[in-house]
Amino acid sequence: MTTPGKYRHLARTSTESGHFAILAIDHRDNLKDSLQKHVAQPLTEADLSAFKLTVIQHLAPHVSAVLVDPAYGIGPGIGQGALGRDVGLLAPLEVTNYAVHPSQRENALIPDWSVAKFKRAGGDGIKLLLFYHPDAPSAPEKRAFVARIIDDCARYDIPFFLEPIAFSLDPARPLPNDELRRVVIESARTFSQMGIDVLKTPFPLDVAHEPDEAVWRAALAELNEACRVPWALLSAGVDYPTFRRQAELACEAGASGVIAGRAIWAEAVALQGEAREAFLAGTARGRMAELAAIVRAAGTSWRDRVPVPDSAFDWYARYDGM
Repeated sequence: MTTPGKYRHLARTSTESGHFAILAIDHRDNLKDSLQKHVAQPLTEADLSAFKLTVIQHLAPHVSAVLVDPAYGIGPGIGQGALGRDVGLLAPLEVTNYAVHPSQRENALIPDWSVAKFKRAGGDGIKLLLFYHPDAPSAPEKRAFVARIIDDCARYDIPFFLEPIAFSLDPARPLPNDELRRVVIESARTFSQMGIDVLKTPFPLDVAHEPDEAVWRAALAELNEACRVPWALLSAGVDYPTFRRQAELACEAGASGVIAGRAIWAEAVALQGEAREAFLAGTARGRMAELAAIVRAAGTSWRDRVPVPDSAFDWYARYDGM
């Protein structure tokens, strides 16, 4: 049975109908590097925060929650009012390091940041990006790592959104589509059985190498069957038209929504001043609104997969650990 705390936090990250329309802007070093390419002067921490808060302010009317990092997003966002009381709040735990191949990346958490601190700050959901392949030597260690965070989120009664990302065991070759499909689906099965609360998953195929939508639908049906918890589709850097179609099919297959980042706001990185503001107020906001409409029309409410918490008169007497 779900605890009242987790159930309420899930409600705060979703729409009234129980769908996720979440804006992802927890990118750090890679976003800073991208922004730096388009300005002459060195980019400051304040500049990166300002970009994130501008995106959030423009898109907040159409999102159910925002996924943003503690340093550049949460602190400034709360202090400057960009993260208002009506928007759910998710935060990452992991350090991002794209300098090495995923097969060589170690599990690393943001220093001086924790589930406990985020809960104290008013957070609604913890996200962990995990590069994972069930056949990799590191797989048992990574499952144990996830198990510890599951326990930590249970201790503080906050939902755990896990984002397992498949990778090739051979750094010299990309992951072929059949293996990608197997790893994404096996990851969904494994981690949803372990006790995560929401699966944040990439599309189970590289659609650039598989144009047949019948194959897409079959892979999504297999993913939905394997996953015991609500799941949401991430954009994974694809362009917006591609992601929109992926989101439609994912929601038809059983997804509870989307957690979308660069597919929504990527073009704003190269723009400055009024041009950036116009893009965010027009194109980006329109994209977010369209995705929200898609998940509302076709998505499966997370409540269909999450048991209702104990609501008996004396429920609080059994609320362990509080």
